Order: sequence, then structure tokens, then C-alpha cells
Amino acid sequence: MDEQNQANGCLLGHVSCTTFNILAPIYKRLSDKNCENEFPELWVSRNESILDKLLEIKSSIICLQEFWVGNEELVKMYEKRLGEAGYRTYKLARTNNRGDGLLAAVHQNSFHVLGYKECVINGIGDRVAQLLDLELVHPEDQIHKLGMRMILVNTHLIFPHDYRYCFVRLKQVYKILQFIESYCKEYKLPAVPIILCGDWNGSMKGNVCRFLLSQGFVSAYDIAHPYMGHNVGNCKWVSHHNHRGNICAVDFVWLRNPNILQKPLKRSFMEALLRNFYQLQSKVTEGIYAPPSPQTDLSCLTFTQFSDALAKLQLIGPPHNVFTAEEIKDFWDQIDCNGDGMIDMSHFSVCPCTFNTFDHQTFQQQQGKYIDEAETQSEESADALTTVSKVGFNVDKAMLFPVEVEQGTWPESYSLSDHALLTVEVSMVHIPMLH
Repeated sequence: MDEQNQANGCLLGHVSCTTFNILAPIYKRLSDKNCENEFPELWVSRNESILDKLLEIKSSIICLQEFWVGNEELVKMYEKRLGEAGYRTYKLARTNNRGDGLLAAVHQNSFHVLGYKECVINGIGDRVAQLLDLELVHPEDQIHKLGMRMILVNTHLIFPHDYRYCFVRLKQVYKILQFIESYCKEYKLPAVPIILCGDWNGSMKGNVCRFLLSQGFVSAYDIAHPYMGHNVGNCKWVSHHNHRGNICAVDFVWLRNPNILQKPLKRSFMEALLRNFYQLQSKVTEGIYAPPSPQTDLSCLTFTQFSDALAKLQLIGPPHNVFTAEEIKDFWDQIDCNGDGMIDMSHFSVCPCTFNTFDHQTFQQQQGKYIDEAETQSEESADALTTVSKVGFNVDKAMLFPVEVEQGTWPESYSLSDHALLTVEVSMVHIPMLH
């Protein structure tokens, strides 16, 4: 943004956000028998280097996963250095004394923290999420007329160890989105922009990402780096070298502007479950998977078939308690509009490798439109705009470190973590509200 636009107040400020899974020392294996936490000189040095990098980047928001909350020395190290640099920090441990958790840091020169909530995601994996209600610090009165608030979420989804974990991860995202809805309702928040940060343990090809797209979210990195045809088959970037030796793209910053229309949450979630179910049953038929689930006629599905299959996958009730029978019936009713107890499964057979071009292309077109409107807007019309517009995100750029991962390679010399750092920079702009 140039100085003239800054002076006009048309573009309202900048926000930068870094998300990073820093690989807790209790999980960093040095050999078959030893982990890094047994060698303080190693984990102290590595985490000092992580802090050096974070403070070099100077993002206004930092979201960390696998933060070793169980070690007082490491916690104090981060709180001290980030505090001295002007950040307020918030940490949250995973449930059942797992040892690691989350850390969110917000720079006090950039934001007022109006609220902080912790979301405990019960079920497999002891996962949690942090929600921060933020207000942009800005010297201009105009920002207060527009009510420049945003919701920030930091989380870390479970790794998809087998076929059933795809359902678990969908439920975790559903709980987070439900938590956001409940918070906004409780505090009577109007539509506000939302940032979701974290390690999602799944790529753009998966149903978790499709679910988020259906809820109006877009991947900031993929907005900044559109690939040919917007097809995930053309996506090169990676962000994780996992314990199986694979490299994959799992770390995302998801954005949603307040004027974006999305499907009702329950209906969208049920569609995601059915899409996942269809794909799983297809793989059973093809002999790829052999879970304890009956092979089902894929052309249509009854409620009994669906609930029985989930029960045999141990997703309903004990021991994992991912869903209750009441929840499944409630979700089913969102789709079975005529109440005949059957669903046409052909609607859920779309290849998950097809990128949702509409969401991303529309977001990009809107961004250009908002900037053009802001740059040509006079000071006289700015006051009138406050009654018909909100503030939203315009993606300026996004970058990964180390840079080699943007081209799909993992440098052997990289030692900060088994994840890359993802940093996103956005401008805050006026956006028209849809009526």
C-alpha cells in the first residue's frame, strides 16, 4: 500500500500472522530410544533459534502448535522474549496431561485483546483450540466507526492415523466453528472477519479443507500463489516432513470475510460426513481399505445403514465418543429434507482432488474490486460507506520458510522443526455487505 492510500485512510491497516508447529522436544526423536527433551542443551538451542526467527519476522500475530507447556523453563523462555518484544501471550495445554499444547501471541501495538476463550475438543486426541477476540489498534476514528474486530483461532488437529480419523478431524473442525458461532452469539458480535491458524494435519485435497471452503473460508497462501487451473494437482508447496517420511502441505491460515455467504453449519458438516463416507465405501469396494463396515450400495443410503456403519467404525458412543446417536440423527435431518429416510449419494461423489475454484476466484475478484473502490473513494463518501460496509481482509502476500518448501522440496539443512513457518500479510479494507 502506498503513502497516498495510507493518508486517505481507504486501506485501514495491515495484519501479519505466522503459524508454526515448533515440534515439542517430547516428540522430536533423536533415535529409536531417545527424544530431544532428554538433552536440555539441544532443545534450548533449537527453541532460542525459533524465537530468533519469529522475532525477525515480527508478525503482529504468532500462533504456535506443539508448544511444550509442560516445561516451565521453555514456557518462561517464550514468555520473556515475546513479552520483551511487545507481545501478550496465551498458552493452552492439551487435555489429559499430554505435555504439549498451543501458544498464541498478539503484539500490543497492533491489537487490543477484547476476549480470550479456550475450546476443549473432547474425544480422540485430546485436542484444544484458542479463540481471541481482537480489535485493531488504529489512530484514526474511522476504524472505530467500522468496529474493526476480528476473531483469531489457533488449533492443531489430530493426525489421520487411519480411515476413521478423517471423521474425527471433521468433527474437530465442526466443534471449532460451532464454538466461534456460540461466542459471537453470546457477545452479540456482528459479522466479523475470521482467521483460523494452525496445523490441520491434512492437505487441500481432503474433506476437512472442502468443509472449510463450504463455510466461506479460503487458504491465504493459495490466494497469494494461485496455481494453474486452481486444481490441487498443480499445487507444489509443502509444509511438513512427517514421521512416515512424507512431505505434505498441512499448515494453513484460513480467512473468511464478513460478507461471504456460507451454508448452514450443520448441513455443511453433514455433507462433509457423507462425502467422506462415500469415499471410504468406494475404497472398501475397491479393496483399498477393509474396515469393520458393511459394503453399502453407493447409489443411495438409509439412516440405518449410515448409523450402523459409523457404530461399527467405533465412531458412535464408547470408547471414542466422537458422535452420539442423537447428533447423527440431527445431522441426518439437515439433509433428508423430505423425511423419507434415504439420501441420494450421487451428490457426494465429487472427486476431492478438484479445487473449489469458485470460492478462491471469487475472493480474488472481490479483493481487486475492494481495492479499486477504496482507492477512488473520496473523503466525503467515506462517512457514508460506514453505514453499508464492514472491514475485511485483502491478501497481500504469503510466504513459507524455508523457501525451498514452496517448490515442494524439503532441505536437509533445515533444523528448526519438522514443519515450515507460514507467514501471511493482509490489508484491512472496506468491503460492501450483501443484503
